Amino acid sequence: MIGWVVLGIIVILVFIVIGMYNSLVRLKVQCDNAWSDIDVQLKRRYDLIPNLVETVKGYAGHEKGTLEGVVQARNAAMSAQGPAAKADAENTLTSALRQVFALAEAYPQLRAVESFTQLQNTLNQLEDSIQNARRYYNAVVRDLNTKIAVFPSNIIAGMFNFKPREFFETSTPAERETPKVSFQAGATQ
Repeated sequence: MIGWVVLGIIVILVFIVIGMYNSLVRLKVQCDNAWSDIDVQLKRRYDLIPNLVETVKGYAGHEKGTLEGVVQARNAAMSAQGPAAKADAENTLTSALRQVFALAEAYPQLRAVESFTQLQNTLNQLEDSIQNARRYYNAVVRDLNTKIAVFPSNIIAGMFNFKPREFFETSTPAERETPKVSFQAGATQ
């Protein structure tokens, strides 16, 4: 009789361990998927930037330093690895893009160009998509990191070498502001 009770307890413990392991794996896969979503949105943004630079170059070609800064920031962001490095590089890229859109204030003829306006609108949509993907990724990372840290799942996480993930976040309060990139065609200064 005692043997059956012990066997029953062992079976229950095995099912609990399996359940905790599976929930950790599920959260890990969700983190990978969420990161992939961010990566897709960032790639779309990177693909948009050369068109933006070429459009601006046609109207403000002598602003070469600003345009080169955008290209360098884009290249650095594309090669950054990991959430912390990627977030840092993205902050630099966002700042460089702000400078490009500030040029539109100095060149009203640029604001009137339809392709520039379309690029601005597309960039706004991408910024929203990136923000949503970032928010989802950080929520899943929070859930995984919590599961890794709390008892008793922390024991299973340690046994199977689950590691906490980095959040994808901005580093300074000024960079937390939404980029202001919506200029109206034909508006005056």
